[in-house]
Amino acid sequence: MAKVKPIPDEYPRVTPYLHVKGAADAIEFYKTVLGANERGRMGGPNGTVGHAEIEIGESMIMLADESPDMGAYAPGHFGGSPVSIHVYVADVDSVFAAAMSAGAKSIRAVEDQFYGDRGGSFEDPWGHHWSVASHIEDVPPEEMERRAAAQMQG
Repeated sequence: MAKVKPIPDEYPRVTPYLHVKGAADAIEFYKTVLGANERGRMGGPNGTVGHAEIEIGESMIMLADESPDMGAYAPGHFGGSPVSIHVYVADVDSVFAAAMSAGAKSIRAVEDQFYGDRGGSFEDPWGHHWSVASHIEDVPPEEMERRAAAQMQG
């Protein structure tokens, strides 16, 4: 028997796995808003998505429909998501606007941040939180400390 790699070349070491109530629609949202490409999809019972993989840039996210029988619940089961996925994009303003147009809710409006990003965050229609940003400035460590202190003081 041939030896296989314990970590396949085509998979990153860490991969978020989202449980969604309406995974097929969520995949389309991620394609439209974040430019995701679908790597593959396996059907589940009653027309659900049993497992799917999408790529956003060089990153991958796995997702499937909620499956209470397996203890796999979407954020709504818990009253929301405590996790946020951060995505760097070329044009944060247009991505954020596309998310709002596609039914997302704003958590934090897009604005310039002291650490050199322009970013904001939203909740997708399935309850997952996304932070999107474009890097706009390389901030030296001393300047970052100064800006952080100034922001904490109001």
